[in-house]
Amino acid sequence: MKKLFLVLAVLGLFSFKASAQRFAYVDSEYILKQVPEYAAAERQVKGLSDQWQKMVDERLSEVERLYKTYQTDRVMLSPQQRVEREQQIVEKEKAAKDFQRQKFGFEGELFVQRMKLIKPVQDRVAQAVQAVAESSQLDVIFDKQGTQVMMLFANPRLDKSNEVLQRLGIRPAQDN
Repeated sequence: MKKLFLVLAVLGLFSFKASAQRFAYVDSEYILKQVPEYAAAERQVKGLSDQWQKMVDERLSEVERLYKTYQTDRVMLSPQQRVEREQQIVEKEKAAKDFQRQKFGFEGELFVQRMKLIKPVQDRVAQAVQAVAESSQLDVIFDKQGTQVMMLFANPRLDKSNEVLQRLGIRPAQDN
């Protein structure tokens, strides 16, 4: 009976210690929508995106127009003229696609502008989240944005990475 009581007491202490960790969540999408600089940056990025998309559409429309004209004139063209027109169409289409990649591709100008304008606002929000966590003595703050759960803040004392490495027989790096 004493062993059962001792086991229950130990389990109670462990559960009390586990429940002592404090968690919270924020809705970063809601927060960002309330920040005026974020809305202004989003409008600016959208303006650039719309402007560049219009330019892409114009270039692709030009390619389509050239192709339709080529299809109409094709029977009257010599083989050499056909090849020249086809090359012209292919070059215009390639230029339009390159322009589109330059503006909208991975790490294209739109991405760069978005980082330049929006990242400082996101950094301010992250600093505010950390300040709230520290002042409220929270251990973890999650973001409930969308269907994914993301941790925005975690108290460094909860990081057990080095302990896991030690259990694996690996000596932890000194920078952690």
